[in-house]
Amino acid sequence: MEGSTAPEGKAALTVVAISGSLRRGSANTGLIRAAKEICEESIPGLHINHVDISDLPLLNTDLEIDGGFPPAVEAFRAKVRAADCFLFASPEYNYSISGPLKNALDWGSRPSNCWGDRAAAILSASGGSGGSRMQYHVRQVGVFLDIHFINKPEVFIKAYQPPSKFDSNGNLIDPEIKEQLRETLLSLQALSLRLQSKPANSG
Repeated sequence: MEGSTAPEGKAALTVVAISGSLRRGSANTGLIRAAKEICEESIPGLHINHVDISDLPLLNTDLEIDGGFPPAVEAFRAKVRAADCFLFASPEYNYSISGPLKNALDWGSRPSNCWGDRAAAILSASGGSGGSRMQYHVRQVGVFLDIHFINKPEVFIKAYQPPSKFDSNGNLIDPEIKEQLRETLLSLQALSLRLQSKPANSG
């Protein structure tokens, strides 16, 4: 496994990270790159696996044949099932979830649901509200998918307001946001480890 090893007594965790933007130079994809760098530099035991969703077809149950899925969907679902926790980074589209991210969530939810009973965190770089409405809609979808989201910190980045937070290639350059991202990753790690240690029949 890439990155740092987990300190003694802590499990190594794989974070499947998904960007809700397919655009080259996306700031949200840049947030995932920054998260990967932060984990490698200063968060032992947390490994970011950026999963590209650009090859997923639009959800159409006619594509499910004899209980199977198209190859791109099967590969995606396998990566989701193998994750210890999730990191979503996405813009806000029309006050809600981006089409690519919603499509990925829906494909992963097809029986049997691949998302359930694991921790997740959400980041957003967008205009206006910084993506807050998108984040709350993802949380709402996550209730049905049995995803356990961290509550704090909340990271809503107003990507187009000065000063510049990303360079022309979508790379994060703002040190304060990098620190917020680090705190988010630590919170995700802590919740994921808590969930893994909780007995299945506990109240």
